[in-house]
Amino acid sequence: MEAISYKTISASKETVNKGWVIIDAEDEILGRLASKVAFILRGKDKVNFTPHVDTGDNVIIINAEKVKLTGNKVDEKEYVRHTGYPGGQRFATPKILFAKKPTEIIRMAVSGMLPKNKLGDALRRNVYIYAGTEHPHTAQQPKEIKLNTIK
Repeated sequence: MEAISYKTISASKETVNKGWVIIDAEDEILGRLASKVAFILRGKDKVNFTPHVDTGDNVIIINAEKVKLTGNKVDEKEYVRHTGYPGGQRFATPKILFAKKPTEIIRMAVSGMLPKNKLGDALRRNVYIYAGTEHPHTAQQPKEIKLNTIK
C-alpha cells in the first residue's frame, strides 16, 4: 500500500518569478496603500511565498503627491529624526514633507511595514516611487493593479 506524499516546495532565489506592478496612489489613504504595497513586496500574494526569500514583485507607485491622510494628520502627525549631534532632534509634519519631497512619506510608511533586517533592505530596493505619472520603467511592462483587488 502506497501513501500519497505531498512535499512542501520552498522558493529560492533561482526559482522565484518576479514581475512588475504599477499602482496609482491618487486619492488613496496612506496607511492602506503602504500596507498593500508591503504585502506585494513581501510576496504574500503568491502561492510560493517563503518567509526568508524575496518572492515579491517590483512595485512602481505613481502620483505620490496625491495620497491622502485622514483626520488632522496633515497638521498634527510628527515625523522625528535625529542628526546624530547633541540637540539634533528634528521634527516635521506631513505638510512640510509634502512640500519638500512628497515621495518620502510613502517610502517611510512602506519601510515601516517591512522587516528590519537584510531581507527588508532588499525589499526596500524593489519599490520605485514617483511624484507624477511619468516613470522610466515602461520597458518592464508593468501590469496595473487596483488596490481594492488586494486582500
